[in-house]
Amino acid sequence: MASYIKNISLSFFTKKCIKIYFNDLNFLHVECFKETLSKILGLGIIAGSLLVKVPQIIKIFKNKDSKGINIFSVLLDLFAITAMTSYSFASGFPFSSWGDGVSLGIQTLIIALLVFHFNGDTATATAFLAGYISILSAVVSGLTPINLLWTCQAMNIPIVLISKFIQAYTNYSNGSTGQLSAITGFMLFFGSLARIFTSIQETGDVTMIVMYSCSTFANAILAAQILYYWNVETVDSKKKDKTKKKE
Repeated sequence: MASYIKNISLSFFTKKCIKIYFNDLNFLHVECFKETLSKILGLGIIAGSLLVKVPQIIKIFKNKDSKGINIFSVLLDLFAITAMTSYSFASGFPFSSWGDGVSLGIQTLIIALLVFHFNGDTATATAFLAGYISILSAVVSGLTPINLLWTCQAMNIPIVLISKFIQAYTNYSNGSTGQLSAITGFMLFFGSLARIFTSIQETGDVTMIVMYSCSTFANAILAAQILYYWNVETVDSKKKDKTKKKE
């Protein structure tokens, strides 16, 4: 029982902070406050990530339409999440600093498969799923050199920006955000913003910090577009309305 409680405590506090808080009764220790806040934020982000892209998935599946979602942007996003998660796992970073990548990766993969499917490319979706699982298995097996994983993680900085800007340009070109979910957009923005702090506190890895800073900036643009185009009708919606009026 004691070991069980200890393991739970380590999810929220470092060993040093457990001693400072519960042995020394020093509850005003600044560094421990930041470390504890980082762990709580990290666990909160992981919990939130379990559902962050579910509204997007439901919206696509319900409408049986992926209009407005750029598949190239989704695939770049999937690469960035996979690279970050694999690099963090191999580097031995605390799970609270990257665990959200697991659920976000699964949800992004589902979105990619749905976009392929509703674009009439079900065979491509099946082949992509098989290929992705094969690559992921090789990456997490320990056979992939850490230097290669670091390179992929470093590539995330331009990739994150490119993937988000491609989607932003698609929104601008369409004059709407299409099937993008507002809930997902804002959760991604606040999640990446919080990740800047947790990365500084728990990893100290410069590439991780810069990547999340770039991601926050790009997510802010998409969130702003969602607000701007909130009440804008899509071209298809306008056509349907005109057809109904004629009928």
